[in-house]
Amino acid sequence: MYLKLSVLDQSPIHDNKEPKEGLHDSIKLAKACEEFGYYRYWCAEHHDTPGYASANPEIMVSAIASSTSKIRVGSGGVMLNHYSSYKVAETFNSLLALYGDRIDLGIGRANGANFLSARALHNQSNDSYPKKVYDLINFLEDTIPQNDYLYGIGLSPKQDSSPPVFLLGSSDGSSNLAAKFGLGFCLALFIGTHNRPVEIMNSYKRDFIPSKNFDKPKTMIAIACICANSIEEAIKIASSHIYWKVQAFRHMKRDGLYNPDDIAKLYEKLSYEDKVYFHETMETMVIGTPPQCKNKIEKLAKEYGVDEVMIVNVSYSFEDRLNSYKLLSQEFNL
Repeated sequence: MYLKLSVLDQSPIHDNKEPKEGLHDSIKLAKACEEFGYYRYWCAEHHDTPGYASANPEIMVSAIASSTSKIRVGSGGVMLNHYSSYKVAETFNSLLALYGDRIDLGIGRANGANFLSARALHNQSNDSYPKKVYDLINFLEDTIPQNDYLYGIGLSPKQDSSPPVFLLGSSDGSSNLAAKFGLGFCLALFIGTHNRPVEIMNSYKRDFIPSKNFDKPKTMIAIACICANSIEEAIKIASSHIYWKVQAFRHMKRDGLYNPDDIAKLYEKLSYEDKVYFHETMETMVIGTPPQCKNKIEKLAKEYGVDEVMIVNVSYSFEDRLNSYKLLSQEFNL
Protein backbone atom coordinates (compact mmCIF):
# COMPACT_ATOMS: atom_id res chain seq x y z
CA MET A 1 0.00 0.00 0.00
CA TYR A 2 1.57 3.29 -1.10
CA LEU A 3 0.91 6.21 1.22
CA LYS A 4 1.99 9.80 1.11
CA LEU A 5 3.22 10.94 4.50
CA SER A 6 3.00 14.60 5.43
CA VAL A 7 3.70 16.73 8.49
CA LEU A 8 1.42 18.82 10.68
CA ASP A 9 3.71 20.98 12.81
CA GLN A 10 2.41 22.55 16.03
CA SER A 11 5.80 24.23 16.64
CA PRO A 12 6.43 22.85 20.13
CA ILE A 13 9.09 24.54 22.23
CA HIS A 14 11.79 21.93 22.72
CA ASP A 15 14.37 21.23 25.40
CA ASN A 16 13.26 24.07 27.68
CA LYS A 17 14.62 26.60 25.17
CA GLU A 18 13.51 30.19 24.71
CA PRO A 19 10.02 30.18 23.16
CA LYS A 20 11.24 31.82 19.93
CA GLU A 21 13.42 28.78 19.27
CA GLY A 22 10.27 26.77 18.58
CA LEU A 23 9.89 28.71 15.32
CA HIS A 24 13.49 28.11 14.30
CA ASP A 25 13.17 24.42 15.11
CA SER A 26 10.13 24.25 12.80
CA ILE A 27 12.24 25.55 9.93
CA LYS A 28 14.99 23.03 10.71
CA LEU A 29 12.45 20.22 10.85
CA ALA A 30 10.80 21.25 7.59
CA LYS A 31 14.12 21.23 5.76
CA ALA A 32 14.89 17.78 7.16
CA CYS A 33 11.43 16.41 6.31
CA GLU A 34 11.82 17.60 2.73
CA GLU A 35 15.03 15.56 2.56
CA PHE A 36 13.28 12.59 4.20
CA GLY A 37 10.65 12.58 1.41
CA TYR A 38 7.53 13.92 3.14
CA TYR A 39 4.94 15.28 0.73
CA ARG A 40 3.62 18.40 2.48
CA TYR A 41 4.29 20.44 5.60
CA TRP A 42 1.52 22.32 7.40
CA CYS A 43 1.89 24.85 10.22
CA ALA A 44 -0.63 25.12 13.05
CA GLU A 45 -2.00 28.12 14.94
CA HIS A 46 -1.95 28.48 18.73
CA HIS A 47 -2.30 31.72 20.70
CA ASP A 48 -0.91 32.41 24.18
CA THR A 49 -0.20 28.70 24.61
CA PRO A 50 2.87 27.75 26.68
CA GLY A 51 4.69 24.90 25.03
CA TYR A 52 3.84 26.04 21.48
CA ALA A 53 5.50 28.84 19.52
CA SER A 54 3.50 29.57 16.37
CA ALA A 55 0.56 31.98 16.47
CA ASN A 56 0.87 32.95 12.80
CA PRO A 57 0.92 30.01 10.40
CA GLU A 58 1.02 32.34 7.40
CA ILE A 59 4.38 33.72 8.58
CA MET A 60 5.72 30.22 9.12
CA VAL A 61 4.48 29.14 5.69
CA SER A 62 6.52 31.94 4.16
CA ALA A 63 9.62 31.19 6.25
CA ILE A 64 9.48 27.47 5.46
CA ALA A 65 8.65 27.87 1.78
CA SER A 66 11.65 30.18 1.40
CA SER A 67 13.87 27.57 3.10
CA THR A 68 12.69 24.61 0.99
CA SER A 69 12.21 23.94 -2.70
CA LYS A 70 10.02 20.86 -3.29
CA ILE A 71 7.77 20.05 -0.35
CA ARG A 72 4.25 21.52 -0.35
CA VAL A 73 3.81 24.08 2.42
CA GLY A 74 0.62 25.33 4.01
CA SER A 75 -1.42 26.08 7.10
CA GLY A 76 -3.03 23.47 9.25
CA GLY A 77 -4.83 25.61 9.81
CA VAL A 78 -5.72 29.27 9.88
CA MET A 79 -8.48 29.63 12.49
CA LEU A 80 -10.87 31.47 10.22
CA ASN A 81 -13.31 32.48 12.96
CA HIS A 82 -10.81 35.09 14.12
CA TYR A 83 -10.21 36.81 10.81
CA SER A 84 -11.54 38.58 7.76
CA SER A 85 -11.97 36.11 4.91
CA TYR A 86 -10.71 38.74 2.49
CA LYS A 87 -7.50 39.28 4.46
CA VAL A 88 -6.82 35.53 4.60
CA ALA A 89 -7.49 35.26 0.85
CA GLU A 90 -5.07 38.13 0.12
CA THR A 91 -2.40 36.63 2.37
CA PHE A 92 -2.42 33.23 0.70
CA ASN A 93 -2.80 34.75 -2.74
CA SER A 94 0.44 36.61 -2.01
CA LEU A 95 2.13 33.43 -0.77
CA LEU A 96 1.09 31.72 -4.00
CA ALA A 97 2.62 34.58 -6.01
CA LEU A 98 5.88 34.31 -4.07
CA TYR A 99 6.31 30.54 -3.90
CA GLY A 100 4.25 29.10 -6.73
CA ASP A 101 1.79 26.25 -6.74
CA ARG A 102 3.15 24.37 -3.71
CA ILE A 103 1.16 26.53 -1.28
CA ASP A 104 -1.89 25.08 0.55
CA LEU A 105 -4.49 26.94 2.59
CA GLY A 106 -5.81 24.83 5.43
CA ILE A 107 -8.50 26.35 7.63
CA GLY A 108 -10.35 25.38 10.81
CA ARG A 109 -13.07 26.65 13.11
CA ALA A 110 -11.45 26.04 16.52
CA ASN A 111 -10.14 28.93 18.59
CA GLY A 112 -6.56 27.72 18.98
CA ALA A 113 -6.61 30.07 21.95
CA ASN A 114 -7.62 30.48 25.56
CA PHE A 115 -10.56 32.65 26.58
CA LEU A 116 -8.63 35.90 26.88
CA SER A 117 -6.64 35.57 23.66
CA ALA A 118 -9.80 34.54 21.80
CA ARG A 119 -11.45 37.76 23.00
CA ALA A 120 -8.40 39.78 21.99
CA LEU A 121 -8.53 38.23 18.50
CA HIS A 122 -12.28 38.67 18.16
CA ASN A 123 -13.34 39.67 14.67
CA GLN A 124 -16.23 42.12 14.78
CA SER A 125 -17.99 40.43 11.87
CA ASN A 126 -21.18 38.58 12.76
CA ASP A 127 -20.68 36.18 9.86
CA SER A 128 -20.92 32.49 10.71
CA TYR A 129 -18.06 30.11 9.98
CA PRO A 130 -19.82 28.62 6.90
CA LYS A 131 -20.34 32.17 5.56
CA LYS A 132 -16.67 32.97 6.14
CA VAL A 133 -15.67 29.82 4.22
CA TYR A 134 -18.08 30.72 1.41
CA ASP A 135 -16.65 34.23 1.17
CA LEU A 136 -13.07 32.97 1.30
CA ILE A 137 -13.63 30.67 -1.67
CA ASN A 138 -15.35 33.40 -3.67
CA PHE A 139 -12.52 35.86 -2.99
CA LEU A 140 -9.86 33.33 -4.00
CA GLU A 141 -11.65 32.17 -7.14
CA ASP A 142 -13.05 35.58 -8.15
CA THR A 143 -16.62 34.29 -8.07
CA ILE A 144 -18.38 36.92 -5.96
CA PRO A 145 -22.06 36.84 -7.02
CA GLN A 146 -23.27 39.89 -8.94
CA ASN A 147 -25.94 40.61 -6.34
CA ASP A 148 -23.36 40.72 -3.52
CA TYR A 149 -22.37 44.18 -2.30
CA LEU A 150 -18.70 43.17 -2.66
CA TYR A 151 -19.09 42.20 -6.32
CA GLY A 152 -16.13 43.44 -8.36
CA ILE A 153 -13.52 43.20 -5.59
CA GLY A 154 -10.24 41.51 -6.51
CA LEU A 155 -7.07 40.26 -4.86
CA SER A 156 -3.60 41.73 -5.21
CA PRO A 157 -1.58 40.68 -7.05
CA LYS A 158 -4.09 39.48 -9.64
CA GLN A 159 -3.37 35.97 -10.93
CA ASP A 160 -5.16 33.14 -12.67
CA SER A 161 -4.75 30.44 -10.02
CA SER A 162 -5.52 30.12 -6.32
CA PRO A 163 -4.17 27.86 -3.55
CA PRO A 164 -6.16 24.71 -2.85
CA VAL A 165 -8.26 25.03 0.30
CA PHE A 166 -8.60 22.26 2.89
CA LEU A 167 -10.81 22.03 5.94
CA LEU A 168 -9.18 20.50 9.00
CA GLY A 169 -11.70 19.20 11.51
CA SER A 170 -12.65 16.38 13.86
CA SER A 171 -16.39 16.08 13.19
CA ASP A 172 -18.96 15.75 10.42
CA GLY A 173 -19.67 19.49 10.63
CA SER A 174 -16.34 20.18 8.94
CA SER A 175 -16.59 17.26 6.51
CA ASN A 176 -20.07 18.32 5.38
CA LEU A 177 -18.87 21.86 4.77
CA ALA A 178 -15.84 20.62 2.84
CA ALA A 179 -18.07 18.46 0.64
CA LYS A 180 -20.50 21.31 -0.02
CA PHE A 181 -17.78 23.71 -1.20
CA GLY A 182 -15.61 21.13 -2.97
CA LEU A 183 -12.67 21.49 -0.59
CA GLY A 184 -10.08 18.99 0.58
CA PHE A 185 -10.78 17.46 3.98
CA CYS A 186 -8.36 16.37 6.69
CA LEU A 187 -9.90 14.43 9.58
CA ALA A 188 -8.04 15.32 12.77
CA LEU A 189 -7.72 12.09 14.74
CA PHE A 190 -5.16 13.70 17.04
CA ILE A 191 -7.63 16.17 18.58
CA GLY A 192 -9.42 14.99 21.71
CA THR A 193 -10.45 11.44 22.53
CA HIS A 194 -13.97 11.42 21.05
CA ASN A 195 -15.05 8.90 18.45
CA ARG A 196 -14.45 9.76 14.79
CA PRO A 197 -16.49 7.16 12.86
CA VAL A 198 -15.53 6.25 9.30
CA GLU A 199 -18.94 7.56 8.21
CA ILE A 200 -17.53 11.11 8.54
CA MET A 201 -15.19 10.38 5.65
CA ASN A 202 -17.71 8.33 3.72
CA SER A 203 -20.33 11.08 3.81
CA TYR A 204 -17.75 13.63 2.64
CA LYS A 205 -16.90 11.46 -0.37
CA ARG A 206 -20.56 10.74 -1.09
CA ASP A 207 -21.71 14.37 -0.92
CA PHE A 208 -18.65 16.00 -2.51
CA ILE A 209 -19.36 18.66 -5.16
CA PRO A 210 -16.46 19.21 -7.61
CA SER A 211 -14.75 22.60 -7.52
CA LYS A 212 -12.04 24.60 -9.25
CA ASN A 213 -9.21 23.00 -7.27
CA PHE A 214 -10.65 19.53 -6.67
CA ASP A 215 -12.55 17.58 -9.31
CA LYS A 216 -12.88 14.67 -6.88
CA PRO A 217 -12.74 14.27 -3.09
CA LYS A 218 -9.34 14.79 -1.48
CA THR A 219 -9.07 13.08 1.91
CA MET A 220 -6.40 12.89 4.58
CA ILE A 221 -6.20 11.89 8.20
CA ALA A 222 -3.95 13.57 10.76
CA ILE A 223 -2.64 11.41 13.58
CA ALA A 224 -0.34 11.86 16.58
CA CYS A 225 2.62 9.53 16.22
CA ILE A 226 5.84 8.87 18.10
CA CYS A 227 8.26 6.44 16.49
CA ALA A 228 11.43 5.21 18.25
CA ASN A 229 13.77 2.24 18.31
CA SER A 230 11.77 0.50 21.05
CA ILE A 231 8.17 0.64 22.26
CA GLU A 232 9.38 1.59 25.75
CA GLU A 233 11.35 4.54 24.40
CA ALA A 234 8.43 5.67 22.23
CA ILE A 235 6.00 5.60 25.18
CA LYS A 236 8.43 7.58 27.32
CA ILE A 237 8.87 10.23 24.60
CA ALA A 238 5.11 10.44 24.06
CA SER A 239 4.41 10.88 27.77
CA SER A 240 5.41 14.57 27.69
CA HIS A 241 2.69 15.44 25.20
CA ILE A 242 0.13 13.20 26.86
CA TYR A 243 0.72 14.80 30.26
CA TRP A 244 0.44 18.26 28.65
CA LYS A 245 -2.96 17.28 27.25
CA VAL A 246 -4.18 16.01 30.62
CA GLN A 247 -3.34 19.35 32.22
CA ALA A 248 -4.67 21.43 29.32
CA PHE A 249 -7.96 19.66 28.67
CA ARG A 250 -8.81 18.39 32.15
CA HIS A 251 -7.68 21.42 34.16
CA MET A 252 -7.29 24.28 31.63
CA LYS A 253 -3.66 24.51 32.76
CA ARG A 254 -1.16 25.10 30.00
CA ASP A 255 2.48 24.71 31.00
CA GLY A 256 5.46 24.02 28.82
CA LEU A 257 6.39 20.47 27.91
CA TYR A 258 7.94 18.51 30.76
CA ASN A 259 11.04 16.37 30.39
CA PRO A 260 9.91 12.73 29.98
CA ASP A 261 12.32 11.80 32.79
CA ASP A 262 9.96 13.66 35.15
CA ILE A 263 6.64 12.34 33.85
CA ALA A 264 6.59 9.08 35.84
CA LYS A 265 6.58 11.00 39.14
CA LEU A 266 4.06 13.55 37.84
CA TYR A 267 1.81 10.72 36.66
CA GLU A 268 1.68 9.21 40.16
CA LYS A 269 0.27 12.48 41.49
CA LEU A 270 -2.64 12.46 39.04
CA SER A 271 -6.14 11.62 40.18
CA TYR A 272 -7.76 8.37 39.08
CA GLU A 273 -9.84 10.29 36.50
CA ASP A 274 -6.75 12.03 35.15
CA LYS A 275 -4.95 8.71 34.80
CA VAL A 276 -7.90 7.34 32.84
CA TYR A 277 -7.74 10.36 30.52
CA PHE A 278 -3.96 9.91 30.23
CA HIS A 279 -4.44 6.36 28.92
CA GLU A 280 -7.41 7.29 26.74
CA THR A 281 -5.21 9.92 25.11
CA MET A 282 -2.40 7.42 24.64
CA GLU A 283 -4.82 5.06 22.89
CA THR A 284 -5.57 7.74 20.28
CA MET A 285 -1.88 7.95 19.35
CA VAL A 286 0.32 5.76 17.18
CA ILE A 287 3.31 4.85 19.36
CA GLY A 288 5.97 2.24 18.73
CA THR A 289 8.88 0.98 16.65
CA PRO A 290 9.04 1.74 12.91
CA PRO A 291 7.34 -1.55 11.88
CA GLN A 292 4.68 -1.14 14.58
CA CYS A 293 3.94 2.45 13.56
CA LYS A 294 3.81 1.57 9.88
CA ASN A 295 1.37 -1.24 10.54
CA LYS A 296 -0.93 0.99 12.61
CA ILE A 297 -0.76 3.87 10.12
CA GLU A 298 -1.56 1.62 7.17
CA LYS A 299 -4.52 0.12 9.05
CA LEU A 300 -5.91 3.59 9.82
CA ALA A 301 -5.39 4.73 6.23
CA LYS A 302 -7.24 1.66 4.93
CA GLU A 303 -10.02 2.06 7.50
CA TYR A 304 -10.66 5.68 6.54
CA GLY A 305 -9.96 5.18 2.83
CA VAL A 306 -7.16 7.74 2.44
CA ASP A 307 -3.89 7.77 0.55
CA GLU A 308 -2.22 10.48 2.62
CA VAL A 309 -1.55 10.66 6.35
CA MET A 310 -0.37 13.77 8.20
CA ILE A 311 1.88 13.07 11.17
CA VAL A 312 1.66 15.23 14.29
CA ASN A 313 4.67 14.73 16.53
CA VAL A 314 5.12 16.66 19.79
CA SER A 315 8.04 15.80 22.05
CA TYR A 316 10.16 17.46 24.70
CA SER A 317 13.36 16.85 22.75
CA PHE A 318 13.88 18.17 19.23
CA GLU A 319 16.23 15.29 18.45
CA ASP A 320 13.60 12.74 19.47
CA ARG A 321 11.11 14.44 17.19
CA LEU A 322 13.52 14.65 14.27
CA ASN A 323 14.45 10.99 14.73
CA SER A 324 10.80 9.94 14.82
CA TYR A 325 10.13 11.51 11.41
CA LYS A 326 13.37 10.02 10.07
CA LEU A 327 12.56 6.49 11.26
CA LEU A 328 9.07 6.67 9.75
CA SER A 329 10.40 7.91 6.41
CA GLN A 330 12.87 5.05 6.27
CA GLU A 331 10.26 2.45 7.19
CA PHE A 332 7.88 3.74 4.50
CA ASN A 333 10.75 4.11 2.04
CA LEU A 334 9.79 7.66 1.19
